[in-house]
Formats: sequence, C-alpha cells, structure tokens
Amino acid sequence: MNKVILLGRMARDPEVRYTQSAEPMAVCRFAIAVDRPFRRDSNERNVDFINCVCFGRRGENIGQYFHKGNRIAVSGRIQTGEYTDQSGNKRYTTDVVVEDFDFCESRNDSGSFSTPVQPTNTPSAQPDGFFSVDSDTDDEDLPF
Repeated sequence: MNKVILLGRMARDPEVRYTQSAEPMAVCRFAIAVDRPFRRDSNERNVDFINCVCFGRRGENIGQYFHKGNRIAVSGRIQTGEYTDQSGNKRYTTDVVVEDFDFCESRNDSGSFSTPVQPTNTPSAQPDGFFSVDSDTDDEDLPF
C-alpha cells in the first residue's frame, strides 16, 4: 500500500504548466512545509519540505486558490523517478502525487485566508490528548 497524508503550509506559490499534447493537461508542482512532531535540543521546530505534483483539474484548482503560506491537506501516493541533468549526473526525485486535497483555512471578508475557529461548545482536550465525556449522555442518543 502506498498512501500519504500531509497537513502543512504551502512553501511557495504553486506552478501550473500544461502538457504539449493534443489535449493539454495541467501539471501543478508545489511544496508543502510540514512540521516534524518533535523538537531538537535547541527547542526549535524542524520542518520537512515535501515536493508535490497534481494533474488535471485538481492541479488547476490548487494553482488558482492556493498561495504561499496557505494551509493545505493533501492525500496521495509517493512516486520516485530519475533523470540525467545537463552535466550528465544522474538525479533522483521523490514526489507526492496528489489524489485529493482540502482547504484548511477559510476566507474572511477581506479575501485573505484565516484558520478556522473551533466552536466554543466543543469540549477541551485534557493534557493526555483525550476529551472529557459528559457522564449524563444517554446511549440512546448515539447514532450507532
């Protein structure tokens, strides 16, 4: 199984180009800055820059609606490749081929993006990462 799910920020503006075939297809390339879940001794966050590629209508949409700094969630698969550069050196590539994406911010009235606000009636997480459950909840109210 080859499945990748990433959540991060656009590291640069997406670049959309079109193939030179009879029916041109959009090819969108971009990078996502993804925080690592741990910190080094200096207590600084480490970030991985993941190269992504997306084709067709999805690529056009990402190119149109996303810009550097916007939060994005993508899912897809890892694809490796190789090519020879102009100096004759063999180069290797690793990209995430995006099969699906989601907006992780919403537009405000000024047209810029902002991070979604959590509802105020949502229970807060405990230090261990779990939510407290109201013991008065009746099992018959559950949808399953």
